[in-house]
Amino acid sequence: MLQQLRLQADGQTGQLEELWADVGPSSAWRGGDGEDWERGPYYVDGLLPLAHLLQDEQLLAKAADWVNAILASQRSDGQFGPEPNDDWWPRMVALKVLTQHADATSDVRVEPFLEHYFRFQLAHLPQRPLAGWARARGADNALSVLWLHERTGGDWLLQLAELLLRQTFHWATFLTHELPSRPVTSFSHRTHGVNVAMGLKAPAAAYLVDGGDHHAGEVRAMFASLEEQHGLVHGTFSGDEWLGGREPHHGVETCQVVELMFTLEQLARVFGSGSFGDRLEQVAFNLLAAANDASMTSHQYHQQANQVLVSVAQRDWTFSGDDANIFGHEPHYGCCTANLHQGWPKLARSLWMQDTQDALTVVAYAPCTVDAVVDGHAVSLLIDTDYPFDELVRVVVDPGTAPELTLRLRVPEWCEATRLEVAGEPWDCPRPVDGYITIRRSWRPGDEVVLTLPMTLRTVPRDRGAVGLRLGPLVMALAVGEVWRPLPGSSGLGDWEVTPRTWWNLGLWLGSPGGPPAWQVERRRPSDRPFSGTAAPVIVHAAGVPLKEWTMTGHSAGPPPNSPVESTLPVQPVKLLPYGCARLRVSELPVAVPTAKEWM
Repeated sequence: MLQQLRLQADGQTGQLEELWADVGPSSAWRGGDGEDWERGPYYVDGLLPLAHLLQDEQLLAKAADWVNAILASQRSDGQFGPEPNDDWWPRMVALKVLTQHADATSDVRVEPFLEHYFRFQLAHLPQRPLAGWARARGADNALSVLWLHERTGGDWLLQLAELLLRQTFHWATFLTHELPSRPVTSFSHRTHGVNVAMGLKAPAAAYLVDGGDHHAGEVRAMFASLEEQHGLVHGTFSGDEWLGGREPHHGVETCQVVELMFTLEQLARVFGSGSFGDRLEQVAFNLLAAANDASMTSHQYHQQANQVLVSVAQRDWTFSGDDANIFGHEPHYGCCTANLHQGWPKLARSLWMQDTQDALTVVAYAPCTVDAVVDGHAVSLLIDTDYPFDELVRVVVDPGTAPELTLRLRVPEWCEATRLEVAGEPWDCPRPVDGYITIRRSWRPGDEVVLTLPMTLRTVPRDRGAVGLRLGPLVMALAVGEVWRPLPGSSGLGDWEVTPRTWWNLGLWLGSPGGPPAWQVERRRPSDRPFSGTAAPVIVHAAGVPLKEWTMTGHSAGPPPNSPVESTLPVQPVKLLPYGCARLRVSELPVAVPTAKEWM
């Protein structure tokens, strides 16, 4: 995790101000005459937590410049930010920047600044309600209001949060009863993939306002509806600008990936269910990793589940330009260039949380350290693991002077036969409650919890009889050989096309029917680029059959042929890599049946 954050700091995030005028000194958010909408706040929303996690002095100085400029921009009526643009939406992102800054530094300027602005909102929203992007994303504004309410109280803040949510789309209704079942062909804020990812947190904000028990059920129903109508093999709904249906050539926007992660972090915080940690890991360790090259120097606007060619070409997106899936500095549109930075840092700061009973609760597994105060006692945890690439998680406890400490360990839904040792002794694993097992005991410094989460290969049924494959939280995909070609005249740190140098059109031979095959799983220690395709930490040695009839359609892999597919060609060994390690990949595959006896 540290290495992934360092790659980001040395790559796109750390160098962006020098490469891109939209977040440079001319930004209107810094007092200049440049970009005055969302790009500056988007960038700092990821820069700031990254700087504090790494304690990187250069990044901290950059973040401080932005924060100081935002705080200095407040006017006498409470409004702040660039004067030529009074849109509510980009200020919602700036509020997230300020609350994170206060979390990290306890800066005494933030709370009075927020109170002044929120009184401005309370006075002006009735006459100038949320509209456009702000109406789709009002839950983010409400969460910042509730952040201040947790610290200062005041019924007027709850009234403001309620007003914001009333002016926001009722996502729970739209995403369950009104959701289109096909790829969307015209623009609407309700069917824009990023807006949907952000709207999924609206019930959590509503729960914090009214305490209604039904809101958790709303979230479950929203996800279920999206999976049914637009779910892809990697477990996330399509959104190549607009909701795109279930075909694996449809894409997912990088903004959608990072906003969905932030939503899941908030859902885990508010509702406490382990299922949100399951989803968060799946999005982070697959789609976020795949959205960038292994060195974190370039990104895609759209990624595809079946992605066999990365090039400048017209594709069957719901709406996007020809360069939307190249790896580069600003493919298609700059929102992802500005917004991608929040993904890994916010995951890192959300790995563990402390609940109302002072239990330390794991939301997602990754190597990290945790420092907390429990009942007035300073305690710390060291989490030593190669998860998600390995099954073993080791937690070393230093309880300080705390007489007892409670740990809540998430057991993923995919996991069976969990094993647990505490302080060198086997510990009976009770049935998880809402995805968690609880350990409360007295600890000695250096006591260890060793959790084993067995990862067995499992198939995911898809349309036309095709399948996907998962190993723990990882989606496994057929790795297609990659040839990276720089594009001339590129900006930033470079733009790249990627062409295939090996077969991609293969069907999986599962062997005898009845379940996933017993293929060999090879594991290696992660390299200094954890999601590198050339040094992937996990390889599944599988078997496949070439399918010459499966061809390209419109510069993308065509829909998988109906399975089972008979073939007279020989079975051959194939390698499956983690989805996030393979920038060319086929993750939804037909099932092949070799007919020649010598291949059986």
